[in-house]
Amino acid sequence: QVQLVESGGGLVQTGGSLRLSCAASRIIFSITPMGWYRQAPGKQRELVAFITSGGSTNYADSVKGRFTISRDNAKNTVYLQMNSLKPEDTAVYYCAAAQVPGTAWGQGTQVTVSS
Repeated sequence: QVQLVESGGGLVQTGGSLRLSCAASRIIFSITPMGWYRQAPGKQRELVAFITSGGSTNYADSVKGRFTISRDNAKNTVYLQMNSLKPEDTAVYYCAAAQVPGTAWGQGTQVTVSS
């Protein structure tokens, strides 16, 4: 069973930065598309950023130019660098691995941006 462990969340002021990490195990990481999602209180979970096995990336409009997703296949780890954080970025952030038959999820890490 795939295991995804996120880290790097915390409390930061508006305009600050955080780097989230997601370590994957029991997975052929190098061929697996990976993503970061977030869920704010009372809202649906939404896609933040996505990276293919080949390194192509895609971002939600709300984070373009501020967030960067990357992967290190040697470390089985995907990252989310978050800059210029805003209060509306406050959410639980989840790592996801595109698997068959379904997506595998991490446990989530809380990001809180104070105004």
